[in-house]
Amino acid sequence: MTGFASRSGETAGLRWGWELRGVNGKGLELRLRLPDWIEGLEPLVRGEVQKALARGNVQVSLRVQGGGEEVAAELDEAVLARILAAMARIEGAAAGQGLVLAQSSAAQIVALRGVLSANATPAEIPPLRAELMAAFSEALAEFCEMRRNEGTALAEILAAQLAEIEALVAQAGEAVEARRDEQADRLRTQIARVMDQSHGVDETRLAQELALIAVKSDVTEELDRLTAHIGAARELLGGEGAVGRRLDFLMQEFNREANTLCSKSGSAALTQIGLTLKTVIDQMREQVQNVE
Repeated sequence: MTGFASRSGETAGLRWGWELRGVNGKGLELRLRLPDWIEGLEPLVRGEVQKALARGNVQVSLRVQGGGEEVAAELDEAVLARILAAMARIEGAAAGQGLVLAQSSAAQIVALRGVLSANATPAEIPPLRAELMAAFSEALAEFCEMRRNEGTALAEILAAQLAEIEALVAQAGEAVEARRDEQADRLRTQIARVMDQSHGVDETRLAQELALIAVKSDVTEELDRLTAHIGAARELLGGEGAVGRRLDFLMQEFNREANTLCSKSGSAALTQIGLTLKTVIDQMREQVQNVE
């Protein structure tokens, strides 16, 4: 989900430059650094990004310069007067309630929207905003294309890891077949031990205990579920749209089955396969964090 794109140009004596940067993220976190004096720009930018992206930490910045310097903002005396009057009323009301408010700094007041404005007439804003948004759309398309190219390469990595998981599940199935006779002997020994100590024991309870011994050593369901998860993951990778969160959930299920497989293995060979399986699943889960 990483990406970068930029666009620059010049309009009516103003030079401007867009820059988009993105890194991985569980959801969509958008940070905008835009000139406040270009009214209506922020909601347009935010709307386009939200339509195009579903996950990632994305930073969008715009610099506007005129005459070789960044456009200087001037203090809007009318807006400042209204803000200071409102602050005075708030502080008076708080004092009447016996409350003492923290003092506001000049930097905090200046950061409020509208306190600073650029030397631009209202008639100049709409055409400037339209040109800036046209360039931003191009930059966003380039940004998304870079992410798609990364996604294509990532899909190949995930497909290879799925193939490795599938091969390990097949090896686990072979190991289960190879240990079947050994498992049967162990089960008979456990049954004999229970029977020797079963004098006066309820037969129903005894049958339940014997069934529990058999269930605890059977990993057929775990292998079947792992096979089903492999098919589901391949279907997601071959589909359209954002699949990162669903893949992330599926990796949790992969890990759960691998843990159970190790706990029920009953043989060194199957345990080793299970541990290798867990390693590959963890590696794949790290890559899935990069999927939108």
